[in-house]
Amino acid sequence: MLNTLITRARSGEKIAMLTCYDATFAKLLALAGVDVLLVGDSLGMVIQGGSNTLAVTMQDMIYHTRMVARGAPHTVIMSDMPACSYEHDRETALTNAQTLLAAGAHIVKIEGGGDMVETARYLIENGVPVCAHLGFTPQSVEKLGGYKIQGKTEESARAMLADAQAMAAVGVSMVLFEMVPAALATQITQTIQVPTIGIGAGTGCSGQVLVLQDLLGIYTGPADKAPQDYKAPRFVQNFLQQGGSVQGAVERYVHAVKTGCFPEEKHRY
Repeated sequence: MLNTLITRARSGEKIAMLTCYDATFAKLLALAGVDVLLVGDSLGMVIQGGSNTLAVTMQDMIYHTRMVARGAPHTVIMSDMPACSYEHDRETALTNAQTLLAAGAHIVKIEGGGDMVETARYLIENGVPVCAHLGFTPQSVEKLGGYKIQGKTEESARAMLADAQAMAAVGVSMVLFEMVPAALATQITQTIQVPTIGIGAGTGCSGQVLVLQDLLGIYTGPADKAPQDYKAPRFVQNFLQQGGSVQGAVERYVHAVKTGCFPEEKHRY
């Protein structure tokens, strides 16, 4: 399934990806035409109620991957490698990645460039498909000083391009860009030979991803914060506010991605 999707993306078909954490939504999203279900460590925020993704464990990811795989057995499933599951030891990274594949994932996602290029190489050489996550990397939110756009300076843009090229060279299946200037994401997409997925990175990517709860307009921030204190990121669009069913909202998202209508100019950096 993964290779077929990549072939279609290389021919110009846009990839529609959404996060998913359970069997019920997995089944619904698959019926609505979503290409990839991302079992994201974003569950630390939208499911567990935390303020970031850092408390998510491998056991959390295994459980939710298994549930999503049960609900959508014929859809590509990508699972996040959670913080501290891959950064420090490649053998541990491989063991954890293989566990996610055994739970039903077809590809795992790791954050960062630099040293992570060799980690990606090691995983790929041992039969684990990898998606590289560049730009804003939520697991490094404290190091980055908060939720900030990445790649705005010439130096950081060059570094991101180099990381993307290095990741493509070692054989990653996809590269995901989060909160990156649209022009930079487009430039890199045109430079490398693997599909790219954007979230807050413009329409020049090979596909798009959103957090499901954002698409439905039901996420209002950490559990211990007042809803009125939460402001959705610029790249978010509520596809349910037009009315109709949840499945209809997801179908509108898929159509908007496939036709290049989403993200609009107002969603870009």
